[in-house]
Amino acid sequence: MSENARPLQTLIWYPSLKNTDEPVTIGDYTQLADTEIHFNARDEKENRWRSQLKTSFDIALWAVREAKPAKGRYPILIYATSDSSVSWENADLCEYLASHGYVVLASPSIGGSTREMTDDLDGINAQARDISFLITYARSLSNTDSSEVAVVSWSWGGISSLFASARDPRIDALVEMDGSMRYYPGLVKRAGDVHPERMTIPLLCFTRNVSLEDLENDDVSPADKDGPNVLNAWIHGDLLTVNMLGMAHPEFSSMFQRRESAQRFAENQVADYGREDANTSYAWVVLYTLNFLDAYLKHDASAQGFLEKTPAENGVPKHFMGIKFSPAQKRSDANSR
Repeated sequence: MSENARPLQTLIWYPSLKNTDEPVTIGDYTQLADTEIHFNARDEKENRWRSQLKTSFDIALWAVREAKPAKGRYPILIYATSDSSVSWENADLCEYLASHGYVVLASPSIGGSTREMTDDLDGINAQARDISFLITYARSLSNTDSSEVAVVSWSWGGISSLFASARDPRIDALVEMDGSMRYYPGLVKRAGDVHPERMTIPLLCFTRNVSLEDLENDDVSPADKDGPNVLNAWIHGDLLTVNMLGMAHPEFSSMFQRRESAQRFAENQVADYGREDANTSYAWVVLYTLNFLDAYLKHDASAQGFLEKTPAENGVPKHFMGIKFSPAQKRSDANSR
């Protein structure tokens, strides 16, 4: 092993044959945090998820360990996690996408030389390299279709997936859930080789309502904020922007939703949208993600039709989302992504 090598816990969800084995629970996922750095050494003291999710331990999800894979080859999805988070922070989303014909891989959000992610170019570059590593690993699996690859991300993983897609031509589409590329345009600008205005791949971007006052009072340095708006620059790839009107930032993660106390939920609450509304919003985020991926990776006409309908035509409740589609403009240079 080289001096720069490091363990990278990798979770894989994949289409499987039906069986009667017991599905994994929240408690099972929580245990993964014990060994994400040292595979053979448990470190329960550092696993704060044990206390944060203790009331949900017995909840069963869908995945089954070591399930027999379904026949066929399936598109590759990489899930890029939020700042310093665990690989299974959105297990519900990953399980759902796998059940609909995708092989999904995820790893923890880790800095270049520390377990905690660093909120700088070194940290972003480390996670972007991890994304490309997972793509390479996924291509070695017998049940993957390496010609179709997308990255799905939340929060900090969004800016890392942008960097990865600018550098890795194997990535065919991006899904961003309130991604940090919106909040750190200065870091995008300083990267030097990341140019949203040149990107030609399709992007589904879920956003939330953020006031100018909130942006001015956050802890992001002025230099990190100083740069062109990434979404405004995304003109040469299809862009579907979905504004989730009642979602707070943590509600884009199923495990973060579960761990929020009543007090924390109240602190993050948007207007009078309650917990049930947060669950409903999350379900629509997942469904739109699936249809976007089906449309652009599987070239499914019915999924494309779903995206072209209004939210009301798709059955979305009123006041939950607003959608804007910006088709790609053609460009002539040969260096586009």
